[in-house]
Amino acid sequence: MKFKSLLLSSLILASTAAVAEPTHRLFATNEKDNTVSVIDSRTNKIETTIDVGQRPRGIGLSPDQTMLYVAISEDNAIAVVDVKTLEVVKKLDSGDDPETFGVNPVSGHIVISNEDDGEATFLDPKSGEKLAVVQVGIEPEGVAVSPTGKYALITSESSNMVHIIETTNYEAVAHLVVGARPRGLAFNSDGSLAYATSEIGNEVAIIDMETLKITKKAGIDVENSKPMDIKVSPDDKTLYVTTGRGNSVAFLDAETLELKGNVPVGKRVWGLDLSKDGSMLYTADGVDGTVSVVDTVKQERIETIKVGSFPWGVALDD
Repeated sequence: MKFKSLLLSSLILASTAAVAEPTHRLFATNEKDNTVSVIDSRTNKIETTIDVGQRPRGIGLSPDQTMLYVAISEDNAIAVVDVKTLEVVKKLDSGDDPETFGVNPVSGHIVISNEDDGEATFLDPKSGEKLAVVQVGIEPEGVAVSPTGKYALITSESSNMVHIIETTNYEAVAHLVVGARPRGLAFNSDGSLAYATSEIGNEVAIIDMETLKITKKAGIDVENSKPMDIKVSPDDKTLYVTTGRGNSVAFLDAETLELKGNVPVGKRVWGLDLSKDGSMLYTADGVDGTVSVVDTVKQERIETIKVGSFPWGVALDD
């Protein structure tokens, strides 16, 4: 057990040792504007807007935080943006209709959900090479990669499943049935547990990553809740879940899945990101065209930032 713990620590340290100095920029994809809004998270003011490509949705950073990746669905590509210069440096062939993606924190490879084809594409962003294409369920959506880089998880909306793929050989090792229309995925800090949201089923499921089995499911007691994105607090004690048409962020106990709080934000809240210290979270409020800033200690929205049309995802460089 001690050796396993030391190995995990070494992998995580190796993957984060060369992280660039943060710009403190918050990025939001605007699905109907074909843009990314760039916000200074220290002032919550818009810096600029980047024309990035057709229908941007999923968004995330490279492990060293020097590059921003954006899934531009109608271009069938991942746009790569320099975080400091804000220039689109290249566009990578992602396969058909990339919905969103996860970034392997160890290898830096991108795992993409290709919604129309029912596939997951593994991509090396440096070379642009497609490393593998794995068949998953119908309408794949959410993606998350474990902290050690060993597993990639993909939800398939119409198959009501979470697919678990080993990244060393690109083989699916489990297909877990969850609530109707699964969406978001997240891991705890050591990768021992994963969490999946289900929009129509209005539930969160806990997955034990040692047994690759679901250990608990629970609904969210919020009116009109349709769970979307999910993040885990740095201390692994709290889950933050956007509730879609519930227009709020639900705070759940990460062990019991009991509701600890519920913070109203904008209409049709979708994507979510969390500061590294866990003190602030940011949501993309699609219908309102805003990003909400929530103080997690006070459980209160403290700022509303106007962005473009139908913001879908957010990513924070801190």
